[in-house]
Amino acid sequence: MPPEYPFPTNLEEENIKHFRLLSSETAGWNNLGLVYELEPAGEIPEGVFRDHSIIICLGDCQANFNLDGKQHQEKYSAGDIVIFPAGELWPRISIDRQVPILELLLPHDTLINAICETIPYQITLRSHFKLRDPLIQQIGLALKAELETGNSDSKPYADSMATALAVHLMRYYGSRNPKIKEYKAGLPVHKLSQTLEYIDTHLDGDLTLTKLANLVQISPHYFSSLFKQSIGLTPHQYVTKCRLEQAKILLKRSSLPIVEICYQVGFQNQSHFTRLFRQYFKITPKAYRNL
Repeated sequence: MPPEYPFPTNLEEENIKHFRLLSSETAGWNNLGLVYELEPAGEIPEGVFRDHSIIICLGDCQANFNLDGKQHQEKYSAGDIVIFPAGELWPRISIDRQVPILELLLPHDTLINAICETIPYQITLRSHFKLRDPLIQQIGLALKAELETGNSDSKPYADSMATALAVHLMRYYGSRNPKIKEYKAGLPVHKLSQTLEYIDTHLDGDLTLTKLANLVQISPHYFSSLFKQSIGLTPHQYVTKCRLEQAKILLKRSSLPIVEICYQVGFQNQSHFTRLFRQYFKITPKAYRNL
């Protein structure tokens, strides 16, 4: 899923008009988003970022905002950078004039994958409301230039720059908490519910152990053990069971070809699907449909 742009949609309701000059939204970039726009004078409402946001100022302005109960006033010039982590509340900000900005939007999964983590740590970025970092600025401007050229094969370039940005951010502005919270008798209810819901809605996707563990921020080995304690099956066994049960429903209620059903429930080839279906239900998919 492409990164989500950070400012709330109610900006339009407050009669603030943005002038978007360039966006990666249609460029097929999955690991990084870019928006180049003219931020208008006025007030930006508070909101929550889904992705880590790096804002590069390309002009001069003054911003006023309240943070931790204190009023702040900052003067920005070209090259000043704001780093704001995903999931944190962005404060209401007042800007004194129109200013060009470049926004880089980095999904948390990109951050984790770039540093080859399997989440034995709680990984976070620290917020910064004003800093100078020539490398971040260079990465932003290079990605902007790549979009401006209109190259149809810009995705590999964007992916490599996303990795470089993620590694740099973690090295200088990130932190890891090595403490893992211990759970007794399986996953906590909210984490188990989150995992099961994700599996149910993504049966056609790549439901690897690492991806499921990342979802609830537990190491894969520990997650697998806790998951089995919770429901009596390993994550792989449970995913397979769900896929086969969904296949039964589709075989009974739809006229889709069996091979199409195979792919819709997440199996990569029909022979493997047929073998597992017969192993679980003692009947082939075709014979079951004929019933």
